Amino acid sequence: MHVALFLIALIAADADVGVVAFANSGAPAAQADFLHGLALLHNFEYPEAAESFKKAQKIDPDFAMAYWGEAMTYTHPIWMQQDLDAARAALKRLSLVPRPKTDRERAYLRTVEVLYGEGTKKERDFKYADAMAALHERYPEDVDTTAFYALSLLGTAHEGRDFATYMRAAALLEEVFPTHQHHPGVLHYLIHSYDDVIHAPLGLRAARLYGSVAPKAPHALHMTSHIFIAMGMWDEVIDANRRAIAAQKIVSPCGHYSQWLEYAYLQEKRVAEAKKMLDECQASAVGGAAAADPFSEMRVLYITSGGGNVDPITIPDAPAWAKFTIAYGDALTAAQRRDADALNEAAARLRALQKEQDDKKPGDRERVAIVLHQVEALQLSVQGKKDEAIALLQKAAAEERAMPFEFGPPSIEKPTFELLADELLAAGRAADAEKAYRTALERTPGRTPAVEGLQRAQKLSDVRRGASSR
Repeated sequence: MHVALFLIALIAADADVGVVAFANSGAPAAQADFLHGLALLHNFEYPEAAESFKKAQKIDPDFAMAYWGEAMTYTHPIWMQQDLDAARAALKRLSLVPRPKTDRERAYLRTVEVLYGEGTKKERDFKYADAMAALHERYPEDVDTTAFYALSLLGTAHEGRDFATYMRAAALLEEVFPTHQHHPGVLHYLIHSYDDVIHAPLGLRAARLYGSVAPKAPHALHMTSHIFIAMGMWDEVIDANRRAIAAQKIVSPCGHYSQWLEYAYLQEKRVAEAKKMLDECQASAVGGAAAADPFSEMRVLYITSGGGNVDPITIPDAPAWAKFTIAYGDALTAAQRRDADALNEAAARLRALQKEQDDKKPGDRERVAIVLHQVEALQLSVQGKKDEAIALLQKAAAEERAMPFEFGPPSIEKPTFELLADELLAAGRAADAEKAYRTALERTPGRTPAVEGLQRAQKLSDVRRGASSR
């Protein structure tokens, strides 16, 4: 098997994207590309991983596991994405080469054939997780089997994060973590298992390690901030996403890492830096509708996270999701200005766009409904109907609280408990506002607008207690 040779090639090729070792019957000359592709696969650098696996195929056209690796790059479990046609094309080419020599390799191939076999994606995801469970039971000492099994479990959370599934994945990974602290999959999937505000402290060890283990994998550098943002560690979020952007081959001003960096800047009141990022993204979005979705999200995060009001904008060819989110930002801005006409116009746009929204991920439908409730409540507030506005926000806040936890900046960019607290404070109900701000901070720890709102509410309560004691 030439395993020693494989490990020498691994260390030379993959020191900057993580340490992996995968015994196989491919040609020694193809090992560096295969192992590099495997490390990139664990880092979710999918296009680059596919290229590495294809290079290994060219060197050794009969290297079955190189076709397996390429097929694996076409499913993105956490993101619920899959390119079924590309995967089946890779498996078709795999069917033309000899089956590998070892039982373990043949068992791996059977799992990927399940992943891209018959049935809906959801059905296949569950069947694949069962196949990976059987593979793990047969080869419990294989760290890649353990890592891919844990990832397959995370890929069954079609309705959003549920703690039982995520903790099953974490338990598998915790078993191998002490002896595989440089394995990109173990670290990466541990972070995903723990990247909610309840479990984030458990992910700190992996987050502290992952960036140094894979310093040339942009997603790995960014991924550490999944834990940091869940703990309100804004300096670390900024550093992680700056490094991720610097490591990218092609940098988009509206990219995922830019969105997180802008959000963290806003939490530290570095408004000028956040505004510069938003302006750069806006220029890109106006020039091409493909950037409209991320721009709309960066824009509303800017409005709701301390950046202040922004000018109205129209992107004619923008997708419906972007138009909805832009209208949401316009409604929030109008409410801040107490401009009833502008608020009503934005609310009308939101309602007209409601039916055009497609569910891209779990929680999207709930987000749309809650945003509409928020805006209706703001309309009531601007009309002076404070009690009705607060009652509606309490209902919307309960709906938001029932949603699964999400990682990253808040999916409802103005968290409803925070908006409720703002309205309660404006109505002079300081004690109720304190409670609502504290509840908001349970889902978004360290979020500056909520922290500052809580301080204002506490100050008002202190003033009133002082006055009542005299």
